[in-house]
Amino acid sequence: MSVPDYMQCAEDHQTLLVVVQPVGIVSEENFFRIYKRISSVSQISVRDSQRVLYIRYRHHYPPENNEWGDFQTHRKVVGLITITDCFSAKDWPQTFEKFHVQKEIYGSTLYDSRLFVFGLQGEITEQPRTDVAFYPNYEDCETVEKRIEDFIESLFIVLESKRLDRATDKSGDKIPLLCVPFEKKDFVGLDTDSRHYKKRCQGRMRKHVGDLCLQAGMLQDSLVHYHMSVELLRSVNDFLWLGAALEGLCSASVIYHYPAGTGGKTGARRCQGSSLPAEAANRHRPGAQEVLIDPGALTTNGINPDTSAEIGRAKNCLSPEDIIDKYKEAISYYSKYKNAGVIELEACVKAVRVLAIQKRSMEASEFLQNAVYINLRQLSEEEKIQRYSILSELYELIGFHRKSAFFKRVAAMQCVAPSISEPGWRACYKLLLETLPGYSLSLDPKDFNKGTHRGWAAVQMRLLHELVYASRRMGNPALSVRHLSFLLQTMLDFLSDQEKKDVTQSLENYTSKCPGTMELITLPDGLVLPPVPFTKLPIVRRVKLLNLPASLRPQKMKSLLNQNVSTKSPFIYSPIIAHNRGEERNKKIDFQWVQGDVCEVQLMVYNPMPFELRVENMGLLTSGVEFESLPAALSLPAESGLYPVTLVGVPQTTGTITVNGYHTTVFGVFSDCLLDNLPGIKTSGSTVEVIPALPRLQISTSLPRSAHSLQPSSGDEISTNVSVQLYNGETQQLVIKLENIGMEPLEKLEITSKILTTKEKLYGDFLSWKLEETVAQFPLQPGKVATFIVNIKVKLDFSCQENLLQDLSDDGISVSGFPLCSPFRQVVRPRAESKPVNPPEGSKPGDPSHVKNKASLRHGDVSEMGTPACVLRASAQPPLRKTLHTLEAILNFKYSGGPGHVEGYYRNLSLGLHVEVEPSVFFTRVSTLPATSTRQCHLLLDVFNSTEHELTVSARSNEELVLHAGECQRMAIQVDKFNFESFPASPGEKGQFASSEQLEEERQEARGLEINSKLDVRWRIPSLKRTGEASVEGLLNQLVLEHLQLAPLQWDLHVDLQHW
Repeated sequence: MSVPDYMQCAEDHQTLLVVVQPVGIVSEENFFRIYKRISSVSQISVRDSQRVLYIRYRHHYPPENNEWGDFQTHRKVVGLITITDCFSAKDWPQTFEKFHVQKEIYGSTLYDSRLFVFGLQGEITEQPRTDVAFYPNYEDCETVEKRIEDFIESLFIVLESKRLDRATDKSGDKIPLLCVPFEKKDFVGLDTDSRHYKKRCQGRMRKHVGDLCLQAGMLQDSLVHYHMSVELLRSVNDFLWLGAALEGLCSASVIYHYPAGTGGKTGARRCQGSSLPAEAANRHRPGAQEVLIDPGALTTNGINPDTSAEIGRAKNCLSPEDIIDKYKEAISYYSKYKNAGVIELEACVKAVRVLAIQKRSMEASEFLQNAVYINLRQLSEEEKIQRYSILSELYELIGFHRKSAFFKRVAAMQCVAPSISEPGWRACYKLLLETLPGYSLSLDPKDFNKGTHRGWAAVQMRLLHELVYASRRMGNPALSVRHLSFLLQTMLDFLSDQEKKDVTQSLENYTSKCPGTMELITLPDGLVLPPVPFTKLPIVRRVKLLNLPASLRPQKMKSLLNQNVSTKSPFIYSPIIAHNRGEERNKKIDFQWVQGDVCEVQLMVYNPMPFELRVENMGLLTSGVEFESLPAALSLPAESGLYPVTLVGVPQTTGTITVNGYHTTVFGVFSDCLLDNLPGIKTSGSTVEVIPALPRLQISTSLPRSAHSLQPSSGDEISTNVSVQLYNGETQQLVIKLENIGMEPLEKLEITSKILTTKEKLYGDFLSWKLEETVAQFPLQPGKVATFIVNIKVKLDFSCQENLLQDLSDDGISVSGFPLCSPFRQVVRPRAESKPVNPPEGSKPGDPSHVKNKASLRHGDVSEMGTPACVLRASAQPPLRKTLHTLEAILNFKYSGGPGHVEGYYRNLSLGLHVEVEPSVFFTRVSTLPATSTRQCHLLLDVFNSTEHELTVSARSNEELVLHAGECQRMAIQVDKFNFESFPASPGEKGQFASSEQLEEERQEARGLEINSKLDVRWRIPSLKRTGEASVEGLLNQLVLEHLQLAPLQWDLHVDLQHW
């Protein structure tokens, strides 16, 4: 016997072997269609009996194995079924002849045979035949199963007759000696009359009858015969047949203990017809011993036709523990014979299957280890593959997964052995795939994100390399790329620097011909290989969704803020609701993105490779909203630290968008990396709301950008800062161009200004504009520009500052009288002594003697200052210390339009304005003189030019007064007195809530504004072509205001209707 059957199991000893083969040319599909239907009839109940007959079908069986049929009857081919195609009556004789030739191969052992003919019709098919069945085609053959049942019943009849013939042999001492093929030459010349020879014959025949009883469904009878055979054969040291008798005893006991079988076949076998007596309940009771048969129960030839006595007295079934012991003993006897290697190997396999059911893995491994070292004849490569594959399956059966994977891998390597002319790379690849679970290796990269690494990384890498090579030799580059990508992704931590370079170089070579994708790869056997995203190339540590720039952030109108407040729950607080809100807060972000605007997501990435990593086509993966990702490319240095990368995209629709991950192309492999599959990643949320589109406003101004960045206390961000330098009192226009650079029309615009905190008193409107002309151009379509003009007017305090008074005093300039040191100084003490203001005769205004004189003016004094101006000039002019004042303001442009405006959203754009104010002129002294009319008076102002340029000062209906740099002159202005009683007693809307001091202050400001508008004092610098206003607001104290106030009683003198 040369060809082992690795699928053998203990219950196969009770089966009848039937071979199903094609005759002539039959398509493989049609043959196996009928073979499947035939093999479905694997057991039938014998009529008028409780016995069950089991059939084992094979479509290929070596004839030399049939020669061992006497040794073990389940190896004997007792039935032959042939399938053939015949479409004409002329071919029928030749077809039938082929059937007879096929029968001759197994003719010595066949009990019966059948021929199934497909396609033949006519008179021939109408002839009644028992051994031939005709069918018109492979579809119209409903009676196949019924004919197979009839065929099996005919086999049973022959089997039963043979069993009875052997059991009731009346030939006296002439019992034939059953032999195995290699024994025939050894028994030539033996003394057939010796007692030893007779016992050998009796023992072997008893064992043979036990086999027939087991096949015929008589389990108890077979156990008795096996026991008797063991005793007879042991007495004559017939070890080979003793091993067979022990194995038969083990098989019958296994069939009894394990009705479901040991071969892993689905469905339990039906219980035996002749079951054991009452001891069946204790079948697993240890200690059941082998029965000693009473020699008196035997006939002279050793075979008692009636075995009921032994059955009634004996506990013939082995216990589960004894089964294994008997298997070991039988295998030890087989090992004594070189030609019984196949029998020994199959016995080991059967014992392993029994031990697997008993969960005795260590003992099973000993049987398998013995099977590995059984030396058979020179096996072919295909037989070696089968042997190693079966060993692998058996090791898997007993739970030795890594050992199973080892033999499976040996079988895979055997498929491509150098001695094979056409290596089977597909079979090699398939076997290698089956080894993966044994090495704790999965082809799903998600399994490697769960805790620590399992298995031996070195062995796993070796196996993955073999998969890559096998798939390449198969001609499937996509498969090679997938396995190599998996190797790089999952084994990155175990690769050396040189191995990383080698693997990536190989991967780039593969992907140059077949780029890696994220598509599933389905193998012919149905196995699906999931995609392998490169989540470690680069490694992402943090993902952060960025808010839009301050100028583009949408804001909700206040009137619409409370529309989305949920009022579904009547409870003020619910822990369940709070918990859900907490979960949502962890994911959803509290700012919004805008449809059509570029949005940003920042990733902190790390390159673990020892060389520069080039990442191409890196973009975002989103869901919920149609999103246009704008891919980026980056190059990370070797083993870089955390490196910020910003990915951008444009949402095309509104709704809630979720950033699920990112995609990359590295080494030619396209990867979709999902955040859920990234271990250890930190994110502040991945969901954000996208609101409808809004216009985008861009502003440009006529002023240069400022190096000063305004930092308002409210925290608002300024998008643009401009600066300008003005003289006090000067007005300048700021031209602002409003350009709609978005895709939606700009429909609504509101402009507000905010002056930042300043210590200086500011008079008048610092910023003023007219919005009507600009709004008339709305709606502003995309790409259009509107012009907006803002008037910047700086009007600070024009009173002289104390440091400047000190400078003038140091220079010998008298500024006595009413020095104006602060804008709200109301009480000035008059000097005690009085000196004439006029200069001495002979002196000129520019004479130094005039400058040195000091003058004072008390209330009610009348001096001879009839000249319009008196020049006070210093002999030497040291450079003055200029004091620059800074004014800062913010222009807010609140605008909206398009769908976003309908939903109640707007944008806010801020323009920062930095104004540096240089002093122009100062009023160092103010006083009054009466005029010729009681309704008028002269207002005397000492004006000081604090600039470095020549300056002219003029008032309404007065000539210009020229002042050189650092020069101070006096100008007299004739004004009509004012009727202050006409001003309201409580100016301002909040007068009724203000204090008396505030009301008085407001009245005085109103009077100062009225006086200043009547005076209209202006300055001009001709060299710079700059002009401005010199305001007296805040300069006029209470004494001066009384002089400027119209008397309560006025009278005029007229003589002859003429004014006198």
